[in-house]
Amino acid sequence: MKTKFTIFALFATLFATQIQAQDMTTVRANNSDISDNLDLKAVASIFGESEDLADFERRLNDPKIQISNLDLNGDNQVDYLRVIETVENNTHLIIIQSVLEKDVFQDVATVEVERDSNNNVQVQVVGDVYMYGSNYIYEPVYVYTPVIYNVFWMNSYRPYYSPYYYSYYPSYYSPWNPYAVYRYRRNVHVHINVNNHYNYVNTRRSSRAESMYRSNRADGYARQNPNRSFAQRKNNVTNRHELVQTRNQNAGTRATTRANSTRANSSTRNTGVTPTRSTSSTRATETRNTTSTRSQAPSRTNKGSVRSTTNFSTRTQTATPTRATQTKTESAPVRTQAPVQKQTRTQSAPTRTQAPVQSQPRAQAPQAPARTQSAPQQSQRSGGGETRGNSGGRR
Repeated sequence: MKTKFTIFALFATLFATQIQAQDMTTVRANNSDISDNLDLKAVASIFGESEDLADFERRLNDPKIQISNLDLNGDNQVDYLRVIETVENNTHLIIIQSVLEKDVFQDVATVEVERDSNNNVQVQVVGDVYMYGSNYIYEPVYVYTPVIYNVFWMNSYRPYYSPYYYSYYPSYYSPWNPYAVYRYRRNVHVHINVNNHYNYVNTRRSSRAESMYRSNRADGYARQNPNRSFAQRKNNVTNRHELVQTRNQNAGTRATTRANSTRANSSTRNTGVTPTRSTSSTRATETRNTTSTRSQAPSRTNKGSVRSTTNFSTRTQTATPTRATQTKTESAPVRTQAPVQKQTRTQSAPTRTQAPVQSQPRAQAPQAPARTQSAPQQSQRSGGGETRGNSGGRR
């Protein structure tokens, strides 16, 4: 008994260990393209909702909404994204960097904000060329003027520079495991404000912001992995926009191919059904002919008279070999027995016509004279002294 219990405990332990191993297994984001793991539309959306750049950094790293899914250093934890800013006159260059190791950062995107002489503000979210390819740019058009605009052009404004670095993060931040790409897309789309418009363009509007970025770029991951740039990963397209279009075209082609193959299979199946139906109809016809031949057997009508047999054979010969007539021919013997009943009635008719025999005593009323004839006999009795005299003489 103890041995069985020990074996059972060992199996239970192994099963529990396997379950824990399955729970710890996650789908790494590196299995797909790097650019799939940070949606720049979501970045533009939360930028328009932020109060300042500190709030913008908090939203980028909020574990509750999980805007990012980047894991560039491969530690199975989403990288912390820090924000640094450079300002020149009315141009604000906001750089989003992924924190990988100590003093190792990788730029993933920039937010370029510029105000012209007419106080019109232009915003562009630009993907890093290593991450997204060249000239991958979105221009958000906000329904409401972002509050952050009022902060940028205050006289006392100071450029924002994130105080956080590797292994030193804010208290609200806790790293999470990266999702599979399809799950990340489903999650991040919920946090994109659909009331705004996100226009794709392939040219930068601010030449000043572009020159400012050249002197402030951080590309630690790109230098460690030069063969993993977008141009090396996807040599048939120039940036992520073309990559998405190619994927959509391929998906449409696959969907069309599947639809055509499904139609071909359905037509083949329908063609294969036709011989089966014709065979079944042939069998049904043979069965009906057989039943009609059986119904012509005169053995069922031998109980009736010669007339009923003739009528039954005539009906069965003229009947159409269908299921409905087959039922009629089977019930025909019952109907053909009707002449037998008619003969019985005709035979009993003479019995009814023989009523005059019974009524002859009533019709022979003239027998009353027999009674009158007896009257003379009585008169002879009464007046015949001869009778009495004769009897007397005899005496």
